[in-house]
Amino acid sequence: MFYQNNLKNPRVKPSAARKLRQCVTLCTGLLVTPFVWGLASDADQPIHIEGDDAQIDQANETITYIGSVEVVQGTLRVKGDKMVVKISGDQVQQITTVGSPARYRQQLEDDKGEVNAHADSIIYHTAQERVYLNGKATLAQQGNELQGESIRYDIVKGKVDASAGDKPGRVKMTVQPATRPAEQ
Repeated sequence: MFYQNNLKNPRVKPSAARKLRQCVTLCTGLLVTPFVWGLASDADQPIHIEGDDAQIDQANETITYIGSVEVVQGTLRVKGDKMVVKISGDQVQQITTVGSPARYRQQLEDDKGEVNAHADSIIYHTAQERVYLNGKATLAQQGNELQGESIRYDIVKGKVDASAGDKPGRVKMTVQPATRPAEQ
């Protein structure tokens, strides 16, 4: 393996080798410590949407809610300043929420708290159970946090993709150390 050879190379300073080992350990930890996902039963619940005002556009199959908007589906909650609901037939296909910031939260499986997110806009694809966070996006759970310009969160597949986008900056992650069982 590439990193093992570098760790034994006398030209690599011990502090650099230690940092490389820590980085490899962190990346390996991320691969075996996946995010915990929201309740699967939420997708079977009715969707409730409210706001201060609503405008229905039947021709474009959209409803626009303005002012303190909120969508609730089971334990899933999305809040913002404006929300556009795209409908096809009798089914809600997509909900786009913008805010300063727009906020998302959902109860996790197995009573492990909540997942929380915020961004300039949140797009919830109801049928695919995907949440897209765009603009100064943050996804957090159990003290772990992921930040980027955009984050795509696939609830069903348990996948998260983050990007720094065209903006200066990088994708950042904070991972809390695993708690060790107390010695007996």
